[in-house]
Amino acid sequence: MKALHMVTFTLVIVGAVNWGLTALGFNLVNMIVGSVPGLEKIIYLLVGVSGLVVAGTHMQDCKMCAQK
Repeated sequence: MKALHMVTFTLVIVGAVNWGLTALGFNLVNMIVGSVPGLEKIIYLLVGVSGLVVAGTHMQDCKMCAQK
């Protein structure tokens, strides 16, 4: 499960940074993989699924949330 958590957390961070850069007029994912047809959509799909996984498992993974 640690590997899944690390992958999903990394993809969520990539998505968050990309959203921030998009607000400034840059699309980091498109700049990196824009020349490969369909790969950009796959990355966005993986980022979205990762967000759902992190949201669903956050309480059991987060040390700060586990503190009472």
